[in-house]
Amino acid sequence: MGRPKGGKNRRWTVEEKMRIINRHLQDHVSMMQVAKEEDISSGLLSNWVSKYLEGGEAALSKRSGNPYAALTTSKNLTEEERLKLIIAKQEVEIARLKKGYFVKGVGAEKEYVTGKEKTTK
Repeated sequence: MGRPKGGKNRRWTVEEKMRIINRHLQDHVSMMQVAKEEDISSGLLSNWVSKYLEGGEAALSKRSGNPYAALTTSKNLTEEERLKLIIAKQEVEIARLKKGYFVKGVGAEKEYVTGKEKTTK
């Protein structure tokens, strides 16, 4: 089942996903049979069904990238959005410090150095 090794991943639109999910949920066809007929893995179908049942059709659309990217360029942020952005930046900074990296320089000259080269005291 599936595509040949090294082949391209197939892109599924929300409409295609809904058609396949509805075959299972509304037409009462088993997941294994739907997966086999649509030539997809049963795990992928199970994932789609779970997402759909939890969040509806909107949960099936692909969301990638930084959710805070639009906030950093927006000039008129609400207080809540501004605070969420500050928290996200601090979480990234904390994770970086836990790994032992420090920032040296600014802008294009910025580089990350390990904790061995710099002390925190």
